[in-house]
Amino acid sequence: MRKRLGIISLFIILFISFIVIWNYSYQTGKEEAYIPVRDKKEIVTIPSEAGVFKRSKHAIDYVNMPVDETHQRSLKNYYDNRAYHGAPPSIPHPIDEKQNIGDGSCLKCHENGGFVEKFKAYTPVTPHPELVNCKQCHVEQKKQTLFKAGNYANVNAPKVGVNNVLLTSPPTIPHQIQLRENCLACHAGPSAPKEIRVTHPERVNCRQCHVPNDKVTEEIGTFIRNIKTNE
Repeated sequence: MRKRLGIISLFIILFISFIVIWNYSYQTGKEEAYIPVRDKKEIVTIPSEAGVFKRSKHAIDYVNMPVDETHQRSLKNYYDNRAYHGAPPSIPHPIDEKQNIGDGSCLKCHENGGFVEKFKAYTPVTPHPELVNCKQCHVEQKKQTLFKAGNYANVNAPKVGVNNVLLTSPPTIPHQIQLRENCLACHAGPSAPKEIRVTHPERVNCRQCHVPNDKVTEEIGTFIRNIKTNE
């Protein structure tokens, strides 16, 4: 009887051990579908997409962040703050000339964003915080200068929902990548325009699905070769 109980006990112990070991192995080997990249050194990226991983550590925070319906930015605000499509955004608030710019001043608000009670708005996050000479490209809106309005080419801004190759395919990237490598800076978080706020910021490898398409095409009519000049 004791021998039989011993054999049964041994089988029970072996069975429990198998369950414990199998469960540990399963949990250890299990991977989530999308895991934000924590260390840029662990991955190999092409130069034009390397910047997006700078904010990947905030991806899960963006997913869990509630939407502030009252203080959302729109694409109209986004484009109204530019002299023309593709231009750097202007500075819509006064600047104290006695203070320094860049790392000492601008980045205090524009590196990670946040709600500014004075302006009742969320601070836009810069996609290139490493460039600290901000006023080299960004100019103040309300500034008395000698400059006059220019005759910039009228280029229409890309519209949302019409830049998909197919009906169900991911939208293409309708702008250049230079100085905009950090996708999450403009497409995630409360400061992102609501029309282009991404629904899946945790998928930080953006160009795996979205490809650049910033080529402007124009209708030139029917091409006819000149037989005499061969042109």
